[in-house]
Amino acid sequence: MCFATLYPLTVTASDPAAFKFPIIVGPTAGGKSALAVALAHAFINHLGIRAEIVTADAIQIYRGLDIGSAKPTLLERAGVPHHLIDIVDPTERFSVDAWLARAEQTLQSIRSPTPAGSPAGLPIVVGGTHLYVKALLDGLFDGPEPDAALRERLTAMDPRERRAELESADPAAAARIHPNDIRRTVRALEVFRLTGTPLTHHQQQWDTGNTRRDCVLVGLDWEPDSINRRINARVKDMIHRGLIDEARHLHRSSLLGVQAREALGYKQLIDHFEARSSLDDSIEAIKIETRRFAKNQRTWLRRLRSTPGSVWLDAHNSSLDDLVSRTIAACAPPSPV
Repeated sequence: MCFATLYPLTVTASDPAAFKFPIIVGPTAGGKSALAVALAHAFINHLGIRAEIVTADAIQIYRGLDIGSAKPTLLERAGVPHHLIDIVDPTERFSVDAWLARAEQTLQSIRSPTPAGSPAGLPIVVGGTHLYVKALLDGLFDGPEPDAALRERLTAMDPRERRAELESADPAAAARIHPNDIRRTVRALEVFRLTGTPLTHHQQQWDTGNTRRDCVLVGLDWEPDSINRRINARVKDMIHRGLIDEARHLHRSSLLGVQAREALGYKQLIDHFEARSSLDDSIEAIKIETRRFAKNQRTWLRRLRSTPGSVWLDAHNSSLDDLVSRTIAACAPPSPV
């Protein structure tokens, strides 16, 4: 891979601020983490720029939820610093605004010289949670503060009645929120009951053209059939690597809080541990629900596609080297005329 022929660089390692930082998005099991690590090494080894990865994932924040969240292992991180992984216990609640505050602080830290005198670096954001990415790009919409008592009442509702209320109050939210996603359903209904306005309407505050300009959104495109095959292979690999034992330990130790126990993989195995399904049925449910999750992600990705200056890459028909090269070209400053 020769970056000099692809892009005639006019900046030096002492000027990493000339590069926009990439935000990598795409469907689950789509190779985002592998691209982020390869990209970091390319910046470090070919361009002499310190690069560090910032993870935008609502499950990888939790300590102990390793295999089921597809958290990169120490070997897979390949010596590249990773931030916002393992930052809270799985018994804790964690919000998008809490993540955003930490993310902004981390980005500023990476883009500043280190106390030891190393020059400023370049963050690489890799996102599995597109709500986090949207908040990073456009800020948070002005919604109401959480109401614990109301959330408790909504959570205790009959699931069919709760779903029917969501479909009536906010059809657009119902179209993108899976019926089994209690947390997001409750939040959408909470916003509607507190404000009288659908969550979808509040989120239109994002569509103001105020997207940040110091980054480039890089999307990985995959055909649904290809992603479904990769999802099935990933679930099989997770089971082989010990997901069942990991989930059982967390469950027996009462380490899974309200949010963490809803995570894909863990939720389905909890049904088995609590005698609501067989192990085989739970494993099959993980595959089915992950494919449904990937379908919901496509709705988010269609929305993110309108991000100004975003770059979308055919991941299925491209090599990793090609994806790295094209991402660097998208982040680099314009070449002089």
